Amino acid sequence: MKKIINHPNNVVTETLMGLAKAYPQLKYTENLEVISRKEKKKKVGLVSGGGSGHEPAHAGYVGTGMLDAAVAGNVFSSPSPDRIIKGIEEANSGEGVLLIIKN
Repeated sequence: MKKIINHPNNVVTETLMGLAKAYPQLKYTENLEVISRKEKKKKVGLVSGGGSGHEPAHAGYVGTGMLDAAVAGNVFSSPSPDRIIKGIEEANSGEGVLLIIKN
């Protein structure tokens, strides 16, 4: 399978920007690689994320009935603390936030 990638260093950013453009209910936070729901519900927020192996897969789980935010690390590396904090802030509606951590 072939992929169209402008430049390997920009693949995570461009994928998340494209996702936010394709789904107007989502918001992309520039430079921090966070995808979140634009509309916050009064509930416990759910955040997940991790390294972006070949693409930031976690962002595909943000939406109604699923995650409130996803935090993407760079290719093959975990997200930095500032990215995680931004994901928590984006998902927080005042009812707390649950981080879904996986290996």
